[in-house]
Amino acid sequence: MKIEFTKPTAIKVEIMDTTLRDGEQTSGVSFMPHEKLMIARLLLEELCVDRIEIASARVSEGELEAAKSICRWAEAKKLTDKVEILGFVDDGKSLDWIQQAGGRVINILTKGSLRHCEGQLKKTPQEHLHDITTNVRLALDKGFDVNIYLEDWSNGMKDSRDYVFLLMDNLCHLGIKRFMLPDTLGILNPLQVIEYMQLMTERYPDLHFDFHAHNDYDLAASNSVAAVLGGAKGLHTSVNGLGERAGNAPLASVEAILKDHFNAQTNINEEKLNKASHIVESYSGIAIPPNKPIVGSSVFTQVAGIHADGDNKNNLYCNDLLPERFGRKREYALGKASGKANIRKNLEELGLELSEEAMKKVTQRIIELGDKKELVTQEDLPYIVSDVLKHTTLEERVKLVSYMVSTAYGLKPVASVRLEVNGTIYEETATGDGQYDAFVRCVRHIYKNKLKRDFPWLSNYMVSIPPGGRTDALVQTSIEWNYQGKSYRTHALDADQTEAAIKATIKLLNMINE
Repeated sequence: MKIEFTKPTAIKVEIMDTTLRDGEQTSGVSFMPHEKLMIARLLLEELCVDRIEIASARVSEGELEAAKSICRWAEAKKLTDKVEILGFVDDGKSLDWIQQAGGRVINILTKGSLRHCEGQLKKTPQEHLHDITTNVRLALDKGFDVNIYLEDWSNGMKDSRDYVFLLMDNLCHLGIKRFMLPDTLGILNPLQVIEYMQLMTERYPDLHFDFHAHNDYDLAASNSVAAVLGGAKGLHTSVNGLGERAGNAPLASVEAILKDHFNAQTNINEEKLNKASHIVESYSGIAIPPNKPIVGSSVFTQVAGIHADGDNKNNLYCNDLLPERFGRKREYALGKASGKANIRKNLEELGLELSEEAMKKVTQRIIELGDKKELVTQEDLPYIVSDVLKHTTLEERVKLVSYMVSTAYGLKPVASVRLEVNGTIYEETATGDGQYDAFVRCVRHIYKNKLKRDFPWLSNYMVSIPPGGRTDALVQTSIEWNYQGKSYRTHALDADQTEAAIKATIKLLNMINE
């Protein structure tokens, strides 16, 4: 079959985010009620998605409490019509549960393929249709907005199309607001999605169809866009692509593709995508891969020196995915693939200027470090410059004169520190929850009580060792800090984890020294 379509002209696409329902079906993910509320507020108020699906009815008491909390908030904000809960064909039991939670929109799960109808429900199509109709009318009589999921619709269109059309022909006049068409097992490709969606929209031109993709073949984003090309008015996404098995269509990717490639419009506030992704990452415990489009830590980092050179010459290596659009900035990695252009970009941000001869020496040193697989960061650059050129590009005004940390079973670790700041030596002793914590408390006391200065707050701490996990392996400590509204990141390498963390701390103190 030949598929023909034209690029949509400023078509409006409705986004329903299902992070809190289908996203929570990710293996190992279970949001606390307060986390669900925070994510719901973020999705509706800051990201500006059109609707959110927050729960499945009748799952647990914890799910009910979370749903109640979100629905109370939504009612106060007059957003109740944007909050949806999955319900079942169960003679009104789901309706009672959703009503108890304070919800006003039910997404009724029905069987969209003959195989599911007969194999799972053990019912004929006519019996299932009767049950659906009864539940829809009951919901409408109670004042609910009703949407319908045709579960396994993709297999229904492939193998039992007459069954799908039988359901639709009998349900389309009942007052159902949206028909939601899932590729439940992630089996479709974009051409199939366009074909099947066109069959639906041409046969039922006055109905609103949503498409719900799964990512088993890594096609969820592509299939979502294909659904719009086939006439779908709404798409289902999740933050970071969370969801059953390989997940759902990732919100950030779908948004960017719709806007940049197909001139489609959504209500999404793109500047908040990165924030939402990292909050969901924190709550879910599912790490964002560094190369994840839009939100990954590496996706706006140029590694090859030729790319940085091209960016200097009229942004030759930039596309429409400008990092500023998503509240981020472009970075230029330092390593064995770095050229002088990469290094210049980083030096410019630090306000440092080097001669051509100096640049050659620094470039060579960074390439050597990259060959050893050592991580080189922008924060390390002044130290490398100082080491290579033997001058005080960054003067070490904060020096660790000596320290002692001790720990004993049943007792809190203790640290004693002698720190030289701008030529004056200060001493302090403190206990902590760990050896490094005790050290930081000593230094914080020196800064706050003796220097009368603010001390940076540690926001993230990561320890890594080379593959193999030997006990004598070097430890790389990476620490992120917040200081006077600005973020810093320092790294250090040592055979001892505490020593590496202490080195990274002293690096930071020199960076912010006044």
